[in-house]
Amino acid sequence: MIATIHDRLIAVREALGTTQRDFCKSIYVSQSYYAQIESGKRPVNDRIIALVCSQYGVKKDYLLTGKGKMFSEDMADIQLKQLLDVFHELEPPFKDYIVSQIKQLIEAINKQRAQSTQKGKKRPSNSR
Repeated sequence: MIATIHDRLIAVREALGTTQRDFCKSIYVSQSYYAQIESGKRPVNDRIIALVCSQYGVKKDYLLTGKGKMFSEDMADIQLKQLLDVFHELEPPFKDYIVSQIKQLIEAINKQRAQSTQKGKKRPSNSR
């Protein structure tokens, strides 16, 4: 169990794979203020707890006590919300570009999977 709420906030941010800068921006606090929270120089107030929980689906009990699951939702759902937030900020031509790139990525992944499956089926058998 992670000992302090400051350390649990760091663990949440790292689990999300986000920088301190982006994390602060999403919870509407300055990076210098938040850095002092993470380092234990400032207390964690109710506003910070509420913002982290609502923005990232973190369980309040986890932040306060370290007990239970970190997130109330599946990480994929949280990442999808983050992606949608970013997507909504884009201009229409960039949205179209992102959608086309995702489709191409899915096609490439499916092609690679199909090739891997075929290679597994074509293994030579040992004849005696």
